[in-house]
Amino acid sequence: MLRLNAAPTEGGDPAAGWPLVVALGITQIIAWGSIYYGFALLLDPLQQALAADRTTIVGAFSAALLVSGVLATVVGRTIDRIGGRAVMTAGSIAGGVLLALLSRVESVGALYAVWIGLGAAMAATLYEPAFAVLTQVFRAGYRRAITLLTLFGGFASTVFWPLATALIERYGWRDALLVLAALNLFVCAPLHVWLLPRGGRRDGASSRSAGADSRTLGEVLADRSFYLLAFAFLAHALVVAAMGVHLIAMLVAKGLTPLAAAGVGAMVGPMQVLGRLTEFAASRRMSAVQVGRVAVLLQPLALLAFLFADGGWWMLALFAFLYGAGNGALTIVRGTVPVELYGREHYGAVTGALATPGLLARAAGPLVAAAIAALPGGYTAALWTLVALAAAAAVAFFAAARLHGLR
Repeated sequence: MLRLNAAPTEGGDPAAGWPLVVALGITQIIAWGSIYYGFALLLDPLQQALAADRTTIVGAFSAALLVSGVLATVVGRTIDRIGGRAVMTAGSIAGGVLLALLSRVESVGALYAVWIGLGAAMAATLYEPAFAVLTQVFRAGYRRAITLLTLFGGFASTVFWPLATALIERYGWRDALLVLAALNLFVCAPLHVWLLPRGGRRDGASSRSAGADSRTLGEVLADRSFYLLAFAFLAHALVVAAMGVHLIAMLVAKGLTPLAAAGVGAMVGPMQVLGRLTEFAASRRMSAVQVGRVAVLLQPLALLAFLFADGGWWMLALFAFLYGAGNGALTIVRGTVPVELYGREHYGAVTGALATPGLLARAAGPLVAAAIAALPGGYTAALWTLVALAAAAAVAFFAAARLHGLR
């Protein structure tokens, strides 16, 4: 059986090992599925119930993503200090209560107030805080633990889109939200209480396990590599946000039927899983930086394949393979590279600061998508813009690694 090398934590908690990874995996599926992915299914019901236009409703979700990005560093720093149990439990409780309140909103003002609160809940429950917990608990196995966690998280939309759709059709959107709220309150919160470690970093032991070069957030912010890495993650997030909105329309513009376009789009998800499994297999032989170099190159190559596909199925399949595999691996790279570059003692604060630009890019996604759609050259010009952005991300990532003497 695979050993993840869990370390004992402050307060006498036993080494968590597999139970911790599985518990966090379950809570990631529920948190992503009920809050993040669930919004897409609530868009039309909320428009009708509040008599508001689509832009107004989407703006509430963008506000939530903005709050999540702003709070990422604060949440990470708190987990560094006191551990993930209190933070993630509070996030699950808040998520459950706020989803219940969302089921009763009657005005746009109430909608925005609830989603701003859900943004804080997401900051405390999604990948970044979970990565911080795993990095505290596991020694040499932290990369494999993070990879396994993302494999769980990858099933969030697969599980919750059909589940939430069925609940809405049977009970209506308001009562469906009460079921989703209950999952956060009575599944996620107890799992976080029972299985997450109590303490944060232990100054002496943590320093030894992190290595002599482990740096504080202030020291990292003075390092030019931080800004290169943050730009790489920001550019990647912008590309993903834009493609997420326009992929089907771009495929139809190439001459595919809507059904065929949906088929190509559906190929991306399994390729993300493949990318994560490949990272898992490579983790014993390649550093996170080495995996990152490959992953950031796949995105511009994928976009070029799409650009020159001209309706050819093999080129579109190549696009789905490269794009999905690159995205899947980069999710893990975001969580593992900071340890190699900056140490693990202040991991939560550092990774939160690195995640903030990408999270803000998600919030800007609707605006970016609209700007791309309005480009004079249409989707061809838009794709060239995205190729340039993805290439710039790759250059920035390589430069950040080179500043640390990593090859």
